[in-house]
Amino acid sequence: MDVVELLPRLHLLRFPVGQACLWRDGEELTLVDAGPPGSGGAIADAVAALGHAPEAVRRVVLTHFHEDHAGGAAEFASRTGAEVLAHAADAAVVRGEVPGPPPELEDWERPLHAAALQQLPKGDFDRPKVITELADGDVLDFGDGARVIHVPGHTHGSIALQLPHHGVLFTGDTVAASPVDGTVVPGVFNLDRPLVLAAFQRLAALDTDLACFGHGDPVTERASAVLREAADKCRAAH
Repeated sequence: MDVVELLPRLHLLRFPVGQACLWRDGEELTLVDAGPPGSGGAIADAVAALGHAPEAVRRVVLTHFHEDHAGGAAEFASRTGAEVLAHAADAAVVRGEVPGPPPELEDWERPLHAAALQQLPKGDFDRPKVITELADGDVLDFGDGARVIHVPGHTHGSIALQLPHHGVLFTGDTVAASPVDGTVVPGVFNLDRPLVLAAFQRLAALDTDLACFGHGDPVTERASAVLREAADKCRAAH
């Protein structure tokens, strides 16, 4: 796992598939997503290497239920006592009470999806049994007020998180950056692509300096302009 400093109080944690973000408020930390199954120990080690006790992570906010984002949540929470939060529409899947609906793959996505699955651990994994359920418009106690934005489409309970006072946006998998050339694009492997495109437009309209995606390199300057240009291209193409 690679750890990349984006801001003095924000680090990107890169896994073989997917990534998470670690935000610091003084001595208190918040983890946005938790990597694939088996990542709990690596996240704890990364937190310690940055000079913090893993128990300083007070909450793990999941952008959606997919295992490359939620798979490490139970393990990390059991180590640290961190609260796990997810949107109400995805919470039952995260807890393992119901299976997650499979994505509606377009033909060009099928080989990419198969390749991604090959990089994830096989079999089931530990699930957090207690989840704080979120709704659109909730404001969480980190980043001087983190606003929950419900962006269904990738999954029914996908969320983005906006830190308005810091110009930071965590998009989850609604938005991604291409691994080939870094182009900002809508996320793949969706339940409802038209809803994802609409959510992309909503997120692009926000005032954002730095945008972190579920996959691909973040946009660290003028993120609003980059997102709006990408959203305009999507709109023109559809």
